[in-house]
Amino acid sequence: MNDQPLRYRLITGVDDASFCERISELLAQGYRLHGSPAVTFNGTTVIAAQAVIRDDD
Repeated sequence: MNDQPLRYRLITGVDDASFCERISELLAQGYRLHGSPAVTFNGTTVIAAQAVIRDDD
């Protein structure tokens, strides 16, 4: 198995502080935002999606 971090990740979840913390943690690990976030409403809560990428060193 490859121990290298994934170069691309799509993070999804309820749009709350926990989601923002997940994205912030990835940014601290060297990822950067890729494109704009997307949001949708599932009838109860807002669901967000954000792509992040990590450049090869």
